[in-house]
Amino acid sequence: MNYLLALLLPPLSIMIAGRFWLGLLVAPIWVLALIFSGGLTHPMFILLAWLIIHQSNVSRGS
Repeated sequence: MNYLLALLLPPLSIMIAGRFWLGLLVAPIWVLALIFSGGLTHPMFILLAWLIIHQSNVSRGS
């Protein structure tokens, strides 16, 4: 479920994965990147969110 959320809102997905402060740091950068690049950097944030979600799942053992 969180992987699907990462497709639309990567910062929120990062926060749900347990990295609240990193999600807060990434959120304004993500918004500015969407505005100035026209969405070209969005896949980079999706990849970041997926890696963080995967890391949190591996560390929990699930």
